[in-house]
Parts: sequence; structure tokens; C-alpha cells
Amino acid sequence: MNWKDLISVDPKICHGKACITGTRVMVSVILDCLAADMSREAILADYPSLTNDSIRAALAYSASLANERTLAA
Repeated sequence: MNWKDLISVDPKICHGKACITGTRVMVSVILDCLAADMSREAILADYPSLTNDSIRAALAYSASLANERTLAA
């Protein structure tokens, strides 16, 4: 799975934030849910337009961003 196939950025949708393609569910929402210890099943129940691949794509996208940046301590 390539996250680029499932995540899009469009200035006309959600102010240009990264979203799952074809939805208005932002990647940050998925990551916030995971950080809050929500299960995948709970996320999918709350956001029926998502799939397991959507969640994996959000994680892969965030991992890609983390690999690109270095934060000062």
C-alpha cells in the first residue's frame, strides 16, 4: 500500500489539510484518535467512510513526515 494513493491535499477541502481521498476526514483526526488510544474498530465505527487501509495510510504518511524532519530538543 502506498499512502499517496489514499491521501490527498486540496486547498478547497479542509483548508488544504491532508485528508483521506474522497472524504473530509483529515489525517490529523485519525492520528488524534489513535493517540487517544481508540481502537481501529472504534475509529471505523465513528468514521464509516474510512477503511483499515485509510488508517494504515495515515500512519504511513505521518511516519514519512517524521522521517523528513528533525526537531530540536
